Amino acid sequence: MKKIWIAPFALLAFILATHPVSAEGLFKVGEKAPSFALTALTGETVGLDTFKGKVVVLGLFHICEPCMVQGSALQKVSEMTKGKDVAVFGVNSSGDSKKNVGEFLSAFPVKVTYPYLLDPNKVTDKLYGGGKFIPNVYVIDRQGVIRWQRVGNMDLAGAEAIVAEVEKLLAAGSKKM
Repeated sequence: MKKIWIAPFALLAFILATHPVSAEGLFKVGEKAPSFALTALTGETVGLDTFKGKVVVLGLFHICEPCMVQGSALQKVSEMTKGKDVAVFGVNSSGDSKKNVGEFLSAFPVKVTYPYLLDPNKVTDKLYGGGKFIPNVYVIDRQGVIRWQRVGNMDLAGAEAIVAEVEKLLAAGSKKM
């Protein structure tokens, strides 16, 4: 009887060992970005579909030091891509209050001028697999497909790295990557 149970467990172990779960699969790189619409701190409703036809840089943040660093890097991205066909925006994906998010942003070393959205129901955390994977930055092409993603590592997701990915998509024009 033991031999009957050993074979299925050995097969399962082999499959798990040879097909590890990758971050790329978890974060949907190469797939259409899930759509959402939220309210910005300034009161207007902003949705991912608002920016169709543009290259989008989306940052998902909580209220934490790494998110402040990444959010400041997004401000630099916003400034570096100003006047180009690019939309940069951030989302407080942890459901924090407008007051707390406003206080958090006022503590940034730079003034945030890109749209910063509130997500009281944590919709983006559910859609993009956030939560413990924060800060999280996505670059989405003109057709709405996620082309690049980095989580929690500001060395790999600094302003220069993000802008390099954006420039690749801008250079591609309307061609699909």
